[in-house]
Amino acid sequence: MLNQLFARKTDFSNDDHAHGPALLRTLGPWGITALGIGAVIGTGIFVVTGTAAAEHAGPAVLISFIIAAIVSGFSALCYAEFATLIPISGSSYSYAYASLGELAAWFIGWNMVAEYGISASAVAASWTGYFTSLLDHMGLHLPTALTEAPLAYTGGRLVATGHLLNLPAVAIVLALTWLCYIGIRESSGLNALMVLVKVGLIVIVVVVGYRYVNPENWHPFIPQPQGDGKYGWSGIMRGAAMVFFAYIGFEATSTAAQECKNPQRDLPFGILVSLVICTALYLAMAAVLTGLVPYTVLDTPEPVVTAVAAHPQLGWLRLIVEIGAMIGLSSVILVMIIAQPRIFMIMARDGMLPQMFAKVHPRHRTPYINTLFTGGMIALLAAVFPLDLLANLTSMGTLIAFSAVCAGVLILRHTMPDLPRTFRVPWVWFTCLAGVASCFALLFSLDWFNWAILGGWTVLGFAIYFFYSRRHSVLRQSVQGDPVTKFR
Repeated sequence: MLNQLFARKTDFSNDDHAHGPALLRTLGPWGITALGIGAVIGTGIFVVTGTAAAEHAGPAVLISFIIAAIVSGFSALCYAEFATLIPISGSSYSYAYASLGELAAWFIGWNMVAEYGISASAVAASWTGYFTSLLDHMGLHLPTALTEAPLAYTGGRLVATGHLLNLPAVAIVLALTWLCYIGIRESSGLNALMVLVKVGLIVIVVVVGYRYVNPENWHPFIPQPQGDGKYGWSGIMRGAAMVFFAYIGFEATSTAAQECKNPQRDLPFGILVSLVICTALYLAMAAVLTGLVPYTVLDTPEPVVTAVAAHPQLGWLRLIVEIGAMIGLSSVILVMIIAQPRIFMIMARDGMLPQMFAKVHPRHRTPYINTLFTGGMIALLAAVFPLDLLANLTSMGTLIAFSAVCAGVLILRHTMPDLPRTFRVPWVWFTCLAGVASCFALLFSLDWFNWAILGGWTVLGFAIYFFYSRRHSVLRQSVQGDPVTKFR
């Protein structure tokens, strides 16, 4: 039994053709980059920046973004190396299977379900804030009972709000699920258009808003600590753990490996370039938002609108912000709905999930059953749970996956040093160890309630593994043998 738990998958050569129709290879380097930017720039810049500044870091949310970017940078380099070794759609799950063994791979894959599914739910919940703001701007109003989650996260626990569900969030998720169902070409084309729109919006807000910045709003840059992760350096770290949620998109690009024309070249390019572009935009936007208004007023569902509306001279910009933010947030949901079904597909091909999850639509060439299941799950979570809880849980799942990938690169450098690598992590010992350490530093800055939920999720995952996945594992048949190392 122990042999199977730590057995590593070393043959990924048939993952693209041995299970019926293959995915279409339509994405080039800039298409992959657009997927990364589409996934990264969303709730982090349009919603979480305000909460992190008001509740945790103050104007020093810029330092929080820098810390989160450094942690993401270590992981991005490791993802880039793995993407050239294992160019399939399993992302962290497949990388862990190759380096850490089956049990660790299941643990990572199970947390990726939380990472992508919950993150899309969080973004959908934040989309509602800008949607209702736009309706208010037009003189239209939806009942609060249909735009707010029935649960709220207050004082480290969930409480009932008396509302019914977040209906706009459900609607946008289901609409984008249909788009992902009909094909990657249509989905990626719309995503590229959305990326152009939201990057243009951010540039406009930064350039125009900078003229109205009041430098006094940046003082004190690091507010005096008030305990429990509020302000001071503990607040900066708590803020970094929160805004880290904003960086998870670059990893989603690796789930499109089997739809890349040249994954060994395109994936490292897309992963690293999207991270650099997004970090620059985040820092610029965070500086302008905290300069336009006191940071204490930014804890709203639509902080960009809050900051712009405080200056009557920028009234014309509000409508642009509302529409642009809705488009930007939609692109994040879209990429997450693209990513999660492909993780399910690879796990099912390995026997970890039922074979129905391995099916690809014969005409649309998409993992259609997974897409429908993922869309339904995301819509349910977005309807019921609040944004702040969803964002923290997403960060936890992402940090665990990132730390596993950083460790995995180091392990494979030691166990399989002669494998051809078209991209190599520089200063591998420092980069990988720093990546693992920084991920754990952010993990331990989150509160006990998030850890309790993660513990329950993990117990459920291991129960599924030992009662189903271990018995159906495709690798189980070769544990006694010596599988041939064949990564491509």
